[in-house]
Amino acid sequence: MLIVAGKGGVGKTTVSAALARMAALAGLTTLIVEIEGKSGLARAFGRVQPLTYEEVTLAPGGGRSGAADVRARTLTPDDALIEYLHDHGMRRISKRLMKSGAVDVVSTAVPGIRDILVLGKVKALERDAHADLIVLDAPAAGHAVTFLMSATGLLDAVRVGPIRTQAQEVVDLLSDPNRCQVLLVTLPEETPVNEVVETAFKLEDRVGVSLAPVVVNGLYPALTGLDVDPVEAAAASGAHLRNGEADELRAAAAFRRQRQQLQAEQVARLADALPLPQLHLPYLFTTGLGPPEVDVLAAALGDAVRALPEPVKR
Repeated sequence: MLIVAGKGGVGKTTVSAALARMAALAGLTTLIVEIEGKSGLARAFGRVQPLTYEEVTLAPGGGRSGAADVRARTLTPDDALIEYLHDHGMRRISKRLMKSGAVDVVSTAVPGIRDILVLGKVKALERDAHADLIVLDAPAAGHAVTFLMSATGLLDAVRVGPIRTQAQEVVDLLSDPNRCQVLLVTLPEETPVNEVVETAFKLEDRVGVSLAPVVVNGLYPALTGLDVDPVEAAAASGAHLRNGEADELRAAAAFRRQRQQLQAEQVARLADALPLPQLHLPYLFTTGLGPPEVDVLAAALGDAVRALPEPVKR
């Protein structure tokens, strides 16, 4: 299982979609689990209806590519509790609890119980090998740490009973690098880099999870020839520039040079502060994200993964 986390606005859900598509193209059945419910994940695969608790197929497999399915669903604490009660023969009680707002009362009395309901369901999906790969589109970085720490907190608060058993099983999942890793996402900008470094150390120190390579999203492709004078370039190619176009081209080239330099500086700063391999994804010059864009990012992510150095054998 891979838990995708990052500051809001860095493209965490986009990376989740690309990651799932990359795995599916490699023949792995993939399940994306959406937590917050408003990420636009369904639209990225061309689906108009938002995701619900019921699992749906976003990208069917098969065909000449030999791809596997990409499936997805949303998890909420209320739905997870209802399913738990149904599975334990308490269907009537579950409806009354939802109508009475008992879940809100319990979550206030026992901090972390809402998160453990969701993580417990994710743990059950992983345990039952529901898919070759589960991609958890986690809450934004600020909430991600407390979300993943909920199980450890409940172990300290609850000594016996099914809640402690559930919490222990979730901790066992999160702390096993062969079953679960966290993939952090950032942009090549100062504030997102600062936050992803801080989040990485918090996750390792407080939660005990293993970190996968960090994804640097939204990198401008490097361009050459930005120092060439547009007037000279136009004359050499036989083109004609209208009044003002040369100045506009110079300004555009200056912006692109500055952008590339700033991004390179932040990528280097991230490497110095966080000793993790990096996976670079390109900035897509588009106003929307759909299946074609997801495929472009999935291909780029696949190339970046294949370019990673081989792990050192111990």
